Amino acid sequence: MRSRQITIRPIGNSQGFVIPKPILAQLGLDAESGAVRKGWAEVAKKIAEAGDDEFVMDEFANAHDAELAW
Repeated sequence: MRSRQITIRPIGNSQGFVIPKPILAQLGLDAESGAVRKGWAEVAKKIAEAGDDEFVMDEFANAHDAELAW
């Protein structure tokens, strides 16, 4: 396999990289069809129906969050 240089770049408030189409094809992934996310909608619906979709962000609090004023 030929080596490639990939640049890390801003994506929203984060950083990431784009996987080139030829590499996706070699892996059997087709980004155009959304195959990478196939089944996500059905799984999300089942989670919501089970009532297991509550907001859990508070579980990841930082040590000094109590001092913040909103």
